[in-house]
Amino acid sequence: MPGEGDGTGHDVVVIGASAGGIEALTTLVANLPGDLRAAVFVVIHLPTGGTSVLPAILNRAGPLPAEHVQGSPKIEQGRIYVGPPDFHLELDDGSVSAVSGPRENGHRPAIDHLFRSAAHAFRQRTVGVILSGTLDDGTLGLRAIKEHGGVALVQDPSTAQHESMPRSAIKYANPDEVAAPAELARLIVELADDPLETTPIEGTGTGMNEQAEQVARETRRHPQPGEDTGLTCPECGGAIWRQDNGDVTSFRCRVGHSYTAETFVVEQGRIAEAALWTSLRLIEERVQLMRQLAERFRDQPRTSSSFLAKADELERHAGTLRPMVDGVAPAVTVGIADDG
Repeated sequence: MPGEGDGTGHDVVVIGASAGGIEALTTLVANLPGDLRAAVFVVIHLPTGGTSVLPAILNRAGPLPAEHVQGSPKIEQGRIYVGPPDFHLELDDGSVSAVSGPRENGHRPAIDHLFRSAAHAFRQRTVGVILSGTLDDGTLGLRAIKEHGGVALVQDPSTAQHESMPRSAIKYANPDEVAAPAELARLIVELADDPLETTPIEGTGTGMNEQAEQVARETRRHPQPGEDTGLTCPECGGAIWRQDNGDVTSFRCRVGHSYTAETFVVEQGRIAEAALWTSLRLIEERVQLMRQLAERFRDQPRTSSSFLAKADELERHAGTLRPMVDGVAPAVTVGIADDG
């Protein structure tokens, strides 16, 4: 367990980023000292099945050694633990694990998952950092860190390549500081060196186990906590429930796929658009099938004519449907506007 004993500071630093986040992250890491009295955990959104060279990038950027998490290694100070592709990072009882599980906000690894586990396992010892990215993954996790006595830091949106994630965190998570990446690094060092005013909470390592058990109980319960929406999960098609946590709305299905409101709007829109194009494709393919069958049965004029007539009818429908799909598709992908 990092930082055990007297003088424990904020020795668990969790960092989340998405689009445009690697540049901000390398700047931050370049300004961290090799003797940092904290362990650093990083999640950056990656495509499913993709590869990650992030540890190599971070090893070149600064003095702290970086590596993908494999298995469940014990946490050591002065190291950077990177979430591997298609696995969540989870902190618990002095170790870090790469775990499977439902995607959150459409991602695995997800920032919220890492932040939430750190909040429950290390409470006020945790520093959460949100860097450049789109949409709002990490907002609920940063709120959890704050609610457990930790510190929330957010990149200044004016310095971010993509400002949606930082702006969401600023709006809903009430961060302690908003600054450029180099300044965030200075604050991390300062927080790691300063002893906490209260002693570390005994048994905090059991926090994530308790949270996991609570989630397990919720997924077995019917009805689910929150309000039944009558909607379905974009990921698995299961029923989905809505929960209002103050000014933040989230959605969660029975198996555990979870979304903030903005991410749910985007993911549902993506599925709706795909369904529209799939419908058009199936009609056009059926036209092709009817014409192929008409050719196949050309020695049976009545049958061949029937297939041709059906092909012509479907082709007219496809011609009518295509401009409708062209017009509707952009409408279903609308996001949530920032009203300030």
